[in-house]
Amino acid sequence: MSHRPFPARRSVLRGSLVASAALTLPVGLGAAPAFARSGRPQAGWGVQAGDVSADSGLVWVRSDRPARMIVETAATESFRNPRRWHGPLLGSGTDFTGTTRLHGLPSGEQIHYRVLLADPDDPRRTGEPVAGTFRTAPARRRQGVRFVWSGDLAGQGWGINESIGGYRIFDAMAKTDPDFFLCSGDNIYADGPIAATAALPGGGIYRNVTTEEKSHVATTLADYRGNFRYNLMDSALRRFNAQVPNIIQWDDHEVRNNWYPGEVIGTGTPYPAGTRLDDLALRSRQAFSEYFPVSTVSGRPDGRIYRTVHHGPLLDVFVLDMRTYRNPNSPDDQTVDPQGILGREQLEWLKRELAKSRAVWKVIANDMPLGLVVPDPVEGKANFEAVAQGDPGAPLGRELQIAELLRFIKHRRITGTVWLTADVHHTSAQHYDPSRAAFKDFEPFWEFVSGPLNAGAFPASALDGTFGPDRVFVKAPVTSNVSPAEGYQFFGEVDIDGDSGELTVRLREYDGTVLFTRTLQPGRVGQ
Repeated sequence: MSHRPFPARRSVLRGSLVASAALTLPVGLGAAPAFARSGRPQAGWGVQAGDVSADSGLVWVRSDRPARMIVETAATESFRNPRRWHGPLLGSGTDFTGTTRLHGLPSGEQIHYRVLLADPDDPRRTGEPVAGTFRTAPARRRQGVRFVWSGDLAGQGWGINESIGGYRIFDAMAKTDPDFFLCSGDNIYADGPIAATAALPGGGIYRNVTTEEKSHVATTLADYRGNFRYNLMDSALRRFNAQVPNIIQWDDHEVRNNWYPGEVIGTGTPYPAGTRLDDLALRSRQAFSEYFPVSTVSGRPDGRIYRTVHHGPLLDVFVLDMRTYRNPNSPDDQTVDPQGILGREQLEWLKRELAKSRAVWKVIANDMPLGLVVPDPVEGKANFEAVAQGDPGAPLGRELQIAELLRFIKHRRITGTVWLTADVHHTSAQHYDPSRAAFKDFEPFWEFVSGPLNAGAFPASALDGTFGPDRVFVKAPVTSNVSPAEGYQFFGEVDIDGDSGELTVRLREYDGTVLFTRTLQPGRVGQ
């Protein structure tokens, strides 16, 4: 098969990961003293790579004290003739995290990297290196592309449960040997405390790893940092981060459930009266940028998250932000809605990027679904959180903006669009077709839903008929907030064949079992 002209990541990493395994355990989780270097900086939270392109990528680390970040790259794990990159000085201003951009990398190659942390006063004093690897995007089409996506981690009080393997879904995702992981939001649940135990149906007990920052809702910068740090206590996630680069977007739970700009909440418990969600969002965005290797547009006061990640001639990923620029949640039945869920500036950016893309496939990473109804009832009002509001007629509210975008895609004859999302805590595949729709000025397309990674699972959402969705497949529990111990945790896989250009989507369970498969043909405006 033309997809992989080089050894699988699992084999090339085996030696380096074993050598550094004891080093990648945070303090308090059993770091091996035999590898410790007294008084030298340690990278106990592992490494991550992100937003990898054909010739560049970002590498992340967190130190246990002030340190200078140094990255070395090489073609093999022996690190003969390494290339060295001098990164930032890590200090308390960024919670001792830092990211270094690598550039001028060879395309379509396995890149081995290791991070060293040096004493800022004596550069010769370094801690043990921590190793990782990633593949750069291919310059040639025939190499193919494979990636996985999901979302929703440590939600509804279901955290790291070591008796079931912790965040075991990350081991299953790693086995597919993906080029990258697209996280569709809800990387944390800042509004969801995690207790030491939670009751399971039938009398069982779910046992969580706990921390002080996860014992209450997040309101301070330290709280948000602690939420992102909590997930890195899981060994499966740290292993995955060292093997698979990520593309990260955010949604509501990074701040608070269903939040929107300008919202003011609080009755005293658990949030103080008059809490401005914009203030919490600023703190969360800072912690988000500290704890993930994410490319943002420099000089932007809003810390822009939406962006295009180019992954060779076969794939462009358009990472949306359906949270920062949206209008307030409401009955969503207005007949004029210029702001919508994206905001005008982001919508026009997406149109331009789609129109100029020459990739065979254009994945639109929408952190909220299009045709699934997501309610946000407040004081008896039938408010809605996503795009759809359950009225199957002509577009209303936020649907107007999506209709404008779909019309643009059709009339500009933009081929190969596929929508990927999470958010609703079940997995499904929806095919949208104008022959079934109230709004008809668009070409057919697919939207695939996956998740959660490790959170409560919920019944399938209702469909809104405005854009004519047909739910071809769904797997969801019949009761709400089903724990990860009971299953219903999901991820999706996208495999683009380098020879035929076909794109195959597989919806998988937490253990890797394939539930549904659909293959799409390249070069079509609609599918």
